[in-house]
Amino acid sequence: MFVPSILLKQLYTRASLKKTEQGLSFTLKNRLKDAVINELQWISLDGAEVPTHKISLQLSPDTRVSVEELNQSQGTPFGLRQSITVHLDVEMAACHEKRKLGICFSASPFGKLKFEVEDNISPEGQRSVHIPRDDMDDYGESIIKSRQQYFESATDKKIHHVGKYSIDPKELQGNIEHFIGVAQVPIGIAGPVKINGEHAKGEFVVPLATTEGTLVASYNRGMKLLNMSGGITATVVDDAMQRAPVFIFENARGARDFVKWVKQNFDKIREEAEATSSVAKLTYIDHFLSNKFAFLRFNFKTGDAAGQNMVGRATFAACGWILDHYEGVENFYLESNFATDKKASQINIMRTRGKRVTAEATIKREHLLEVMRVEPKQIDYHGRVAGVGSFLSGVNNTGLHSPNGITAMFIATGQDVANVSESSAAMMYSELTDEGDLYVSITIPSLIVATYGGGTGIGTQRECLELLDCYGRDKVYKFAEIVASVVLAGEISLASAISSSDWVSSHEQYGRNR
Repeated sequence: MFVPSILLKQLYTRASLKKTEQGLSFTLKNRLKDAVINELQWISLDGAEVPTHKISLQLSPDTRVSVEELNQSQGTPFGLRQSITVHLDVEMAACHEKRKLGICFSASPFGKLKFEVEDNISPEGQRSVHIPRDDMDDYGESIIKSRQQYFESATDKKIHHVGKYSIDPKELQGNIEHFIGVAQVPIGIAGPVKINGEHAKGEFVVPLATTEGTLVASYNRGMKLLNMSGGITATVVDDAMQRAPVFIFENARGARDFVKWVKQNFDKIREEAEATSSVAKLTYIDHFLSNKFAFLRFNFKTGDAAGQNMVGRATFAACGWILDHYEGVENFYLESNFATDKKASQINIMRTRGKRVTAEATIKREHLLEVMRVEPKQIDYHGRVAGVGSFLSGVNNTGLHSPNGITAMFIATGQDVANVSESSAAMMYSELTDEGDLYVSITIPSLIVATYGGGTGIGTQRECLELLDCYGRDKVYKFAEIVASVVLAGEISLASAISSSDWVSSHEQYGRNR
């Protein structure tokens, strides 16, 4: 199996080359896929091979083997994200100058793997921070207690609520580092809300995690109103997740010719990208030329995962193949800031990032008057006035407060909350019907959600997704339709409150103003 050199070097953990009492050590971490090490052939320092009898490998806290033992075994498992510490019984002083470290071994399913990296030798025991860590088991009870004690001593305060949790810390590997406890956010429920989606069909009671008074009540009121008029129609209209590398050339002509080559070799690039994942599917590559730079925007479908890390890895592998097969690239960066990861941007509003989903409903005039005490024409007129305000301010949202519902749902269901920066973009539209009713519609062009992977499998987060029947595979479109529907309920509720001048009085009754 071909592994691009740029991806192969990721097996080495940067800044792990350290001086020890026995000599030197460094760490290898499997960032490719589950594998089995069959034979360690050689390790070199500055081009000179280290005698194999001076090499040993720490496979776990209790297991350390020689090269001979490793090679005579029936294969040593090297699972994805597993770390192995390599010990070298050699004399070499710590030094700020970089040394060349090479390694060659065979592993299934890859075959022979060989790479060389450069790193400084750090002095023994040197750490950039002093937070307690256990390189072999950083989620055990003992090390967690040590960190809690360190935190208490560093702040001269006591941990009370933070250290109380019902989740198994060992399940958090890959979700958090230096774990000491949890932050508990109150969860309220709103609904039920009736959704007429292609994937979300029926009535849903929605968990909202927030400390903002009136928020849950406001969304609940909007849901009640929309249910009276038949519910919400929700539709996922597009799906894409990006990574945007940049390739740098001698001049603009070189960048232009490179883009032509990328188009011609798209099928092979897609093959290399998709080889890193059973889920990621590369659908197309946008290109944007400026100066002597070729910006490529890789667009993937990522199944039920949000997919930023997935597409980063897939794009990295594809770019590794490109760099190994195209001459003339002077420099390369995996991310050019053109995917605008966790930043609001116009390109994601236009081109989609995550799920592009629309929620819409027609609200009867009598229902608006009964529940909200407001005429449809009041809301419609206020929306047009607010549209001018949106234009003048340059916001990425013509609605009122979509981030409120999105954030509350993200926290409750284990989404990456920083994605609210992109997911908050929304286009609100309304019109009066011939019957005097109010049609309302909101499109969220970059809703980044997941129902599998990331933080969705942790304790309360998984539980909230399960309460919506949205945990696991083949559920992400359903969840996206629910989120958009909740957002629409919040929009009509707040729009009604503002249009009827009921906004401040609601906060006086339910919120923090009292």
